[in-house]
Amino acid sequence: MTEGHLSGLRPRVLVLSFSPINRDPRVLRQILYFSEFADVISCGYGVAPEGVVEHVEIPEEFKPWRQDFKKVAVLLGARFYERLYFDSDRVKHVLHNIPAGSVDVIVANDAIAVPTAVALRPRQGIHADLHEYAPRQGEDKLQWRLLVGPFMDWACRKYVTKANSVSTVAKGIAEKYAEVYGITEPTVVPNATRYQPHLSPTPVGAPLRVIHTGVAGRGRKIEVMLDAVARANELRPGTATLDVLLVPGEQKYIDELIAQAESIPDGAVRVLPPVKFDQIVPMLSGYDIGIFLCPPSTFNLRHALPNKLFEFVQARLGVIIGPSPEMEQVVRQHGVGWVADGFDVESSARLLVALTPEEVAVKKQASHAAAEPLSAENVSAIWVDAVKKLIAAP
Repeated sequence: MTEGHLSGLRPRVLVLSFSPINRDPRVLRQILYFSEFADVISCGYGVAPEGVVEHVEIPEEFKPWRQDFKKVAVLLGARFYERLYFDSDRVKHVLHNIPAGSVDVIVANDAIAVPTAVALRPRQGIHADLHEYAPRQGEDKLQWRLLVGPFMDWACRKYVTKANSVSTVAKGIAEKYAEVYGITEPTVVPNATRYQPHLSPTPVGAPLRVIHTGVAGRGRKIEVMLDAVARANELRPGTATLDVLLVPGEQKYIDELIAQAESIPDGAVRVLPPVKFDQIVPMLSGYDIGIFLCPPSTFNLRHALPNKLFEFVQARLGVIIGPSPEMEQVVRQHGVGWVADGFDVESSARLLVALTPEEVAVKKQASHAAAEPLSAENVSAIWVDAVKKLIAAP
């Protein structure tokens, strides 16, 4: 990698993420917007994404903190976090391939990337983009709470607090970072999707065409949405159909959902194979309602503001959610859908049964009006402003 930029040349911005960057929509958005005014260097797993002048690929075999899991457990248990982190192959690879002081600004994605960013000593500063509340990401698992949670707390307490500016995905998460770590309350950049100006609401038919998209994670209780549509059709035959478009996850859980869907009468529920990321919104636009009931079983799920909500809006759908505070604020503010009384089967089933095609058409028009304000282009300006501010600092 070459040394830093000379006076008069474009600033050099490193986008650092310990993720497969080409499959990380949030990181790809950063690269897209920063490349308009800076030379962007990317660092992460997988091949170079579009729009960068250089890419430092982290080998896949460096994903584990150590090849020997027992050593990781011992280091975590002894709280030797500096040793575990900076002696890992992945971090040593990054520090070997990117000279300290060679970039102007680093945008570090997730708390775990920030210690590396600090070690790289960017000339103008660090912006930390925290995709979730890191210290409680795996809190539903005992081993994670005992070993990994304190490791994440170390990264936040010792290193994230050194970042010049911080952003995250939802207001409740920003407030928690401010409360626990004394970080000036992070700005909020939701996981919005790109504006789709060519799409418009499609006519509403009967039965209502409902869709759910997302990761096949057991903690998300996707089976409740299947049961809700089945129950709605029991209460009023022909109320709705449901298609479930799953991102590959726990295969055993996917198999269970497929079996459940096949057991529901009249083919009312189907589990569809995944589609490419850039095909999701166009495909969604053929439906009437996007549904996501997200039980608040963890802190991050309680404060979920997922990309699927914004995809539903770009596809000009009405939206049904449970009483999740972050999503509820968006749905009510823009009038794009309905909030069920709970996360249970009966609440959503009765809501579906009560809907008329005319009411759904009104919500689809509200999504049409909200598509531009809730687009990635609009909300991502916060990142651009933060990075430009660092570049301009004395």
